[in-house]
Amino acid sequence: MIAPVRWDGERLVLIDQTRLPVEEIERPYRAWPEVAEAIRALVVRGAPAIGVTAAFGVVLAARQSPATTFEGLLADLEEAIKGLAATRPTAMNLFWALDRMRRVAVAHRELSLPELRARLVEEAQAVLAEDIAANRAIGAHGLSLLPDRCRLLTHCNAGALATAGYGTAGGVIRTAHERGKLALVWVDETRPVMQGSRLTAWEMVKEGIPHRLIADAAAASLMRNGEVDVVVTGADRIAANGDTANKIGTYALAVLARHHGVPFYVAAPSSTIDPSIATGASIVIEERDAAEVRAVAGRQTAPAASPVFNPAFDVTPAALITAIITERGVHRPPYHFG
Repeated sequence: MIAPVRWDGERLVLIDQTRLPVEEIERPYRAWPEVAEAIRALVVRGAPAIGVTAAFGVVLAARQSPATTFEGLLADLEEAIKGLAATRPTAMNLFWALDRMRRVAVAHRELSLPELRARLVEEAQAVLAEDIAANRAIGAHGLSLLPDRCRLLTHCNAGALATAGYGTAGGVIRTAHERGKLALVWVDETRPVMQGSRLTAWEMVKEGIPHRLIADAAAASLMRNGEVDVVVTGADRIAANGDTANKIGTYALAVLARHHGVPFYVAAPSSTIDPSIATGASIVIEERDAAEVRAVAGRQTAPAASPVFNPAFDVTPAALITAIITERGVHRPPYHFG
């Protein structure tokens, strides 16, 4: 199984997703600021994978800390948590994992510092293992929603690379492929950073899953021609009412799917749900560097003087989502997460 995030006992190791599909490179990290930069620079991306990575970032902060008291160690952890939290504002799993690591540290303050550091390693490893288990459960629940010989369209990358392994929307795809229920995956290229063509297509090739890569703009005509049975995407944050933030372009697919009578499913672990916000209007949308839109693979494709609007995500209203698949089962509207 593809393992984008792993702990080797002394350091965090990440697959550098900025180098895919041309090169498969693993990079080691021993300090939390390096981990924060890896998240910011998209070396690792996808909300669940970011959460797992951040948990190990806290582990590295604990190992780096010269503190001799719990209070000193906690201060160093809070500094790391603040720095890691500032990397990607939309990904709910980031904040969920950081809060979980903080709570574990506080709950075990009576331990010696070496024991507490070891306990934090255990917790980060649990976050990783639980994510993989959740993804497999999502795949099993999602399988029941797919017709036989399914032609499935997905957007961005919600596969193994976006998680600790196996995938959310990618987990549904993998399970369907393993059970012989999948005919074809339509893979949106996903401008501007091309996570579909660079990452999802790479995963499909790696695991022998039948697929065809398409330009984002081709999705509408495919649906009109009856060549898409379902759309399945991941999510970076889900509001209490089911409004869902995901990679830019997801909302457009949901509108197209509704117009053409195609079921639109969101697959995500329950850690992606943010019950503290009532609707998607409260989701902070990250805006990224203009260079991502002005260039493709480092080659300039637009005038340097052209102003750019580059939101990394958009919000799909709950009314357009046929069902939300989590490790706990299939949730249907009206959604009430709390």
